[in-house]
Amino acid sequence: MDNLKKTPLYEIYPKYNAKIIDFAGWAMPVQFESIISEHEAVRNAAGLFDVSHMGEIIVKGKDAFPFLQNLLTNDLSKLNDNQVLYTFMCNHNGGVIDDLLVYKYSNNYYLLVVNAANIEKDYKWMLNNAGIYKVEIENVSDKIAELAIQGPKAEEILQKLTDEDLSQIKFFYFKDKVKIAGVECLVSRTGYTGEDGFEIYMPNEHAVTLWEKILEAGKDYGLKPAGLGARDTLRFEAGLPLYGNELGEDITPLEAGLGFFVKFDKGNFIGKDALLKQKEQGLKRKLVGFEMIGNGIPRHGYEVQADNQKIGYVTTGYFSPTLKKNIGLALIDSKYAQIGNQIEVIIRNKPLKAVIVDKNFYKKNYKK
Repeated sequence: MDNLKKTPLYEIYPKYNAKIIDFAGWAMPVQFESIISEHEAVRNAAGLFDVSHMGEIIVKGKDAFPFLQNLLTNDLSKLNDNQVLYTFMCNHNGGVIDDLLVYKYSNNYYLLVVNAANIEKDYKWMLNNAGIYKVEIENVSDKIAELAIQGPKAEEILQKLTDEDLSQIKFFYFKDKVKIAGVECLVSRTGYTGEDGFEIYMPNEHAVTLWEKILEAGKDYGLKPAGLGARDTLRFEAGLPLYGNELGEDITPLEAGLGFFVKFDKGNFIGKDALLKQKEQGLKRKLVGFEMIGNGIPRHGYEVQADNQKIGYVTTGYFSPTLKKNIGLALIDSKYAQIGNQIEVIIRNKPLKAVIVDKNFYKKNYKK
């Protein structure tokens, strides 16, 4: 673990019995107690995640809005101040360089929250595409820690530590300079689990204090520290994509079934021509949900077949702790992608039957 990057919480992981793995070059907790117990805590009460490995990039200046409007697929003109937007940053072929959140302070000031594995790549892409735009682009990832409290009791727990009325922060909005346990934070009503909750950004030096204060505040509510394992099963059940699985530079937002976040009517943006062509010609591949008929847990990378030929591969697969079923997502040939179709997943060299179902396995419980 010596050569891996570490979050400000790394030193206290042993206190919570964290099992550490290498995730995108970071030493991160995959679990504390167990993936299933942490998963269930988030669905029924609340879980606290260390997500300080995520990247933060500030874009400011008089051309910040037109620069980002050209860089990203979603339409920033629809954003109010203090609102958050989910979007893609695509290459010229329409492949996804990253999926990210945009926090709008004003037309001249934005915070982009990007995936840990892509921080340097994203930052470089942004600098390379700044061109004539009058913008300052600053990678502040090393200075900022991030915690996420997720679950139906998240607001009640966090409210104990602040005088700010958290019920006034609407879904996909944020408030800056909120004092949580005396620490000034940016707090957004966002998350990656399908549940209500908050993501909290603070300077690195306050991360340990806040982690411990939040856990203390939630001890009678069923709050548990949660690792990347539960984060993955939770987001997967809720039909939320993971970069490197459902998204990548060789997978477009349209193939991933996320065309809603690509606004063709907003003017030009990088990747628009390629995506428009793909939309007009029809998709050759589609991301689908499936449920195993026989026993066997599908895993990322497993081959998917139909008519005795390979038609695609599993992007994510798990035993679902909530649904108590073996389910998965797969990127497959479009002609096999109808709900109700039978496919076969190759598990340990055996073709096992599965049926295509709606990929939103779990109904999201967001507070609108």
